Amino acid sequence: MSERKVMLLTGASRGIGHATVKRFAREGWRIITCSRQPFPEQCPWGGGREDHIQIDLGDPGKTIEAIAEIRGRLDGKLHALVNNAGISPKGPGGSRLNTLDTDLRTWGQVFHVNFFASIVLARGLKDELSAAQGSVVNVTSIAGSRVHPFAGAAYATSKAALKALTREMAHDFGPLGVRVNAIAPGEIETSILSPGTEKIVEGLPLRRLGQPREVADVIWFLCTDASSYVTGTEIEVNGGQHV
Repeated sequence: MSERKVMLLTGASRGIGHATVKRFAREGWRIITCSRQPFPEQCPWGGGREDHIQIDLGDPGKTIEAIAEIRGRLDGKLHALVNNAGISPKGPGGSRLNTLDTDLRTWGQVFHVNFFASIVLARGLKDELSAAQGSVVNVTSIAGSRVHPFAGAAYATSKAALKALTREMAHDFGPLGVRVNAIAPGEIETSILSPGTEKIVEGLPLRRLGQPREVADVIWFLCTDASSYVTGTEIEVNGGQHV
């Protein structure tokens, strides 16, 4: 019998993360989830409490401490690490926080969750990823390459940094047999969409929002042998928004 593959996913409770859980669970993978929230009793996927780790990725100390707990739940192998957790703070009335308005502590919190946690987790679990010849997927954003009407400056720059980190990680983890790629979603139909997104959609080549499952399918591709010679790249999942 073939071994059951294992994925660690941050930001699993909704949107793209939730769709990714469902996609991998359908394929028989074991999914270990990380989030700030405790295990949801109305949990909509299998695995359950023993596969959920409550961790505030905005706290570097707690993120580092969680590595030991995660390793203890693995059987020496991790086939996929999906760094999907992200925060995008808003100003009063949901306004966009620009470079003039964003408090330094807010910059720090955003970068800890959106950027530093990704390398802390990957580096802490490098032996398990290597043993499985695993794959890391960093979730970036269309906002990482241009000023976006709703995404704040800290969010956008953290995602641009995560794209660069993907390149650096691919270089360093490649000799360990681990591939590292990124996906950059555009306007995906999730709860974080801002009012006014419909104006953006009118200008997209595909003229529609993306669905979370469409993003999950690309993550799936990057974690399987279908992409075995792909590393250090960022795939745009945005209906042509980048053109």
